[in-house]
Amino acid sequence: MYSSLADSVPLPSLLPVPADANALSPAIWPASVTRTADGHLVIGGVDVVTLARDYGTPLYVVDEGEARARARALRDVFTAAAASIGTTVTVYYAGKALLTGAVVSWMLAEGLNIDVCSPGELRLALAAGAAAARLGYHGNNKSVREIRDAVRAGVGVIVLDSEIEIDRVAEAAASVGRRQAVRLRVNSGVHASTHEFLATAHEDQKFGVPLERAVELGERIRNYPSLELLGLHCHTGSQIFDARGFAVSAERLIRAHAALAATAPLPELNLGGGFGIAYSAEDDPAPITDTVQGIMSAVAAACAAYGTLVPRLAFEPGRWIIGPAGVTLYTVGTVKPVPIPGGTRHYVSIDGGMSDNVRPALYGACYCVRLASRVSTAVPTLVRVVGSHCEAGDIVVDADYLPGDITPGDLVAVPATGAYCWSLGSNYNYFLRPAVVAVSAGTARLMVRRETYGDLYTRDADLSAQPWEDSHD
Repeated sequence: MYSSLADSVPLPSLLPVPADANALSPAIWPASVTRTADGHLVIGGVDVVTLARDYGTPLYVVDEGEARARARALRDVFTAAAASIGTTVTVYYAGKALLTGAVVSWMLAEGLNIDVCSPGELRLALAAGAAAARLGYHGNNKSVREIRDAVRAGVGVIVLDSEIEIDRVAEAAASVGRRQAVRLRVNSGVHASTHEFLATAHEDQKFGVPLERAVELGERIRNYPSLELLGLHCHTGSQIFDARGFAVSAERLIRAHAALAATAPLPELNLGGGFGIAYSAEDDPAPITDTVQGIMSAVAAACAAYGTLVPRLAFEPGRWIIGPAGVTLYTVGTVKPVPIPGGTRHYVSIDGGMSDNVRPALYGACYCVRLASRVSTAVPTLVRVVGSHCEAGDIVVDADYLPGDITPGDLVAVPATGAYCWSLGSNYNYFLRPAVVAVSAGTARLMVRRETYGDLYTRDADLSAQPWEDSHD
């Protein structure tokens, strides 16, 4: 067992010592989360100790009720806000956040369309039962074959990310006698308040075309009989906490929209996604109703200023819907007190790491952690939760407090991992990718099975036999 006085350790800025290291912030965890009398976390009515026993750890747990409720809530917020400025809205779930057969079916059932950005995502969405007409197709480097397959499948709309894609999509559509609906992705030049790698509307990056060329390229699209220009598209960034960046992007796009709408109908404007969520108690995103209404007010004001009708709107949220619905379970392997200037930091090593959550290593994402298999009255101790990979940067939770008696064998849970954790997973160090389990109304259901060593080694052409049999002992 390990314990230490919290005030003996240099504290990260903005990280207060909690009065109770077992407490669960409702802003971070699924609404269904409770604890049993013996301290086990319960998600969607299912005990996490039971989940770990049945499916092993690491384990992605997705609260189906939370995901679907958030999808409905966002759909309703957008619908009401759009109606308040005299228009309608289409909401696409951004599949890159987390895309499985079950997630596709949930989003469709809640009235959302699906946004995909690769041949694999397209095929999965279709296989899961999505009508092609309800799909939007993104990607900054769509091959001729990829475009041809999307057009032949009947994809509802393709987002043109570069000038060369205008010709490619036009030719593919003409070859099958189809008029393909498209949007033109534009860089608005807005630098949203987010990580550099998440700000996707500024000029010096790979997505979209320059704003000053939007009208020229829009007219070029219209010259092709095989293309139907629905409207302009912009994605300001990700993990954005309020409406300000969206509002500025909207104003800039509507200026170009108005110029194009003056010469021919332009029914739609797509403002992307990027709505932020709380990953820790220090995160404070504005209420989504305020953010959405702020965007709508900005759209209405810009349309009035440029003398154009308010277009039909479209948005592509992903993280806001699925992120808070996910919790990842890990088993503690070692607890190591490491002397540092001013005290000791306890390194809590878990049985996963950057192969199942690379976001902290990729762009400094911050998560929190809680003891999941029991509660403890031990003094809160500052910890760093680290993975099992051969990398010093293999950190899942940079700084949080756990009870000072955290010990090998304990089960810990990291919340808000529904988005971009499983999607970005890898086999680094030949780790197996975890299973994904849905929980709802006291029942657990496997969404994606855990990889086996057989899966891992089958593709190696120089292995004549599996190195050893899979074992769950």
